[in-house]
Amino acid sequence: MPLYLSKFSYTPETWARLISKPEDRGRAAQEYIESVGGKLHGFWYAFGSHDGYNLWEAPDNVSMAAVALAISGGGALSSFETTVLLTVEETLEALAKAEEIRYRPPGT
Repeated sequence: MPLYLSKFSYTPETWARLISKPEDRGRAAQEYIESVGGKLHGFWYAFGSHDGYNLWEAPDNVSMAAVALAISGGGALSSFETTVLLTVEETLEALAKAEEIRYRPPGT
């Protein structure tokens, strides 16, 4: 199954709710991804430009997109970005296919 890395930030209102009533949001994230047949590999909070990161496994892009849309539509986040991760083997396969493509730079 494909792996996905998500980075997110909470709204100030969400932080206020978590301060007044702390809860493990990793459990919620696990429920969301399992509902589409996937798996949560990790949930971390961080310093920096994003409040946290998730590493997910999902059956396909549509399933992961459904989870991302449901979370984004919930209103608790100010940002949510997901990146599809490629294995080394997938990257090697893509490199081999790229060699077959005859790219022509603009203006040449």
